[in-house]
Amino acid sequence: MQKQIRSALISVFYKDGLEPLVRLLSENGVAIYSTGGTQQYIEQLGLECIPVESVTDYPSILGGRVKTLHPKIFGGILGRRENAQDLVEMKEYGIPTLDLVIVDLYPFEETVANTSEEKLIIEKIDIGGPSMIRAAAKNFSDLVVIASKADYTTLVDILTEQACTTTLEQRRSFAAKAFDIVGNYDVAISKYFTPDNSNQFLQAAGNPHTMRYGENPHQKGIFFGQLDALFEQLHGKELSYNNLVDVEAAVQLISEFKGEENTTFAIIKHTNVCGLSTRATTSASWNHALQGDPESAFGGVLVCNNVIDVSTADLINEIFFEVLIAPAFDADALAILTTKKNRILLVQKKDHPAEKQFKSLLNGVLIQDQDHGNIEKWEETGAREATATEKSDLIFANKVCKHLKSNAIAIVKDKQLIGKGCGQTSRIDSLRHAIEKAKQFNFDIKGAVLASDAFFPFDDCVKMSHAEGIEAFIQPGGSIRDKDSIAYCKENGLVMVMTGLRHFRH
Repeated sequence: MQKQIRSALISVFYKDGLEPLVRLLSENGVAIYSTGGTQQYIEQLGLECIPVESVTDYPSILGGRVKTLHPKIFGGILGRRENAQDLVEMKEYGIPTLDLVIVDLYPFEETVANTSEEKLIIEKIDIGGPSMIRAAAKNFSDLVVIASKADYTTLVDILTEQACTTTLEQRRSFAAKAFDIVGNYDVAISKYFTPDNSNQFLQAAGNPHTMRYGENPHQKGIFFGQLDALFEQLHGKELSYNNLVDVEAAVQLISEFKGEENTTFAIIKHTNVCGLSTRATTSASWNHALQGDPESAFGGVLVCNNVIDVSTADLINEIFFEVLIAPAFDADALAILTTKKNRILLVQKKDHPAEKQFKSLLNGVLIQDQDHGNIEKWEETGAREATATEKSDLIFANKVCKHLKSNAIAIVKDKQLIGKGCGQTSRIDSLRHAIEKAKQFNFDIKGAVLASDAFFPFDDCVKMSHAEGIEAFIQPGGSIRDKDSIAYCKENGLVMVMTGLRHFRH
């Protein structure tokens, strides 16, 4: 059922992005109620505004702690428009009907991050804001609630297209977001008063966000955590369940190349890397990553450890992708990449902080340490030592292999992933797949190196690889038949490096 917006209560801490919405409401004859800084902001725009104090007959008191906590305000929010008795009481007590509530929350988490002075932190615990948001979300059948500046543009589009009306489905969607925001806010406050960081899983579980759906449309999905602490979303639709899973894989992979002089670009598809390259420039890195598997790149998640410049943006703009993650975007690059409205552009603000991994199964939860590190030892067991170029590629390949699903094989040449096999039930099948991929895209395998996430159970992988021109291998070792692969390498002048560190990924 569509509802006309004739009145609005606006009280926000953040004013950026508010002007177009306020002007649209004013142009449509909507009565705007406000207080404090928001009232001043609206009046400075030259627009009419009704002070909340004129409705409550009470000024803002106790240093601003009490402004909107009043029956006439909450009655206007909670009054049921289809309930005759509610309407009688609202008329009797002079309670205005409110059709739209735009309220955000004091920046509690930002304050905690920027100061240790408890007096300042406590003053940023919002009381009226969460109360009004919850009240408005509860009464979504009759009014709209906007609890985040991120939704201003969406509401402007809706009101423009629908002549200042909203549907029940739209109001319910905004209400769901509002409850999420208030829930996260309360958890942040609770964490401040109980700062035990020993259980990351239970801490994250206090921040529920309802997804559009889970891995598939018939599955419900909820994200628990604080995504905003890691990323700033510059553009695009809401991250889906599958987007989040791939973004996790992307940032874990790119963290392996932190602090390097050159630029690394990676393409992720279903949590596996299908393209990866390190080059002197961002555009060259992108081109060589894409060359690795241009078919699989379609609809992928892209990640880079350098600023996205305009030349790279022009190249990326030619393909369809879901998400692009980078430490920053040049303004001209952003202008190009935002031409497609659903593309998700993320600025990664800091590294992945989690030290534990969690997996639910068998009526319980598995917890393990993150897979930190790549090489425990560098043991040359072949016929000769790796050249400088081979060693550089072997280290690169080992990092790649760590982030592929087991059984995993990565073929690398000149710091470019040219072939990979993953998720196969035998290691030799993963190798066949990796070789096939390299040949499919016309790579010259001769002189490439190969990494395996676990030991070679037999010497068949080394023999098959050597037949294709691969002369250097890196693997953790540990098989009772290591000697077979080592013997073949020694007999044929090949490099074999044992790292002592396995990287299974299931």
